[in-house]
Amino acid sequence: MTDAGDFVDSTLRDEGSEYRAADDQERLHSDLRFYGASVGAVRGTVRDLARKYPGMSHDDITALSSELWREPVFERRLASVVLLQANVSRLIGTDLTRIEGFVRDARLAALVDPLAIDVIGPLREGLDRRDQVRADLALDRWARDDPWLARAALLSPLRALRAGAGDWPGFARRASVAGDSSVVTDVIDRVRSEVGASRPDLTA
Repeated sequence: MTDAGDFVDSTLRDEGSEYRAADDQERLHSDLRFYGASVGAVRGTVRDLARKYPGMSHDDITALSSELWREPVFERRLASVVLLQANVSRLIGTDLTRIEGFVRDARLAALVDPLAIDVIGPLREGLDRRDQVRADLALDRWARDDPWLARAALLSPLRALRAGAGDWPGFARRASVAGDSSVVTDVIDRVRSEVGASRPDLTA
């Protein structure tokens, strides 16, 4: 384990409690291990990481995200998500391959949804036109591939759509091929509801 990875892991262990770990595992219906650290503690740990290890490069950040994800511990994986959220402006189109692996492995809304809304969507929005086209091809494939990948693809434009921008045609295209799993249908309804409240012209 790297020094940075060890710092995150040991801090999350110290922040955990057996009671919260058992409660979180039951609430999320997950087979992952839980340290019992709060979401606030995870976010605080990632902030402390940035202060302790300033100047981390793109490769440092993405490698650490994979290192944290590798162990099937919820708080480590959430820290990986938060790390990517905090550095999303530094991510590049090819990072979608790594993130696809995370989504395939997660199969848990508490991890997939923030990855989709706060990492995949802003990453795609920040690309130049050529790389956006490549990203859109990947997201179209996700929508046809696996329910959890489809969920991520469908949720990815939500933040931009809320802000008055976003790829509504892409959402509609993916919704039409994503299947009828409850993993998918609840986020289709969610996006339509949230967007329709402020942009009814799109959802008509």
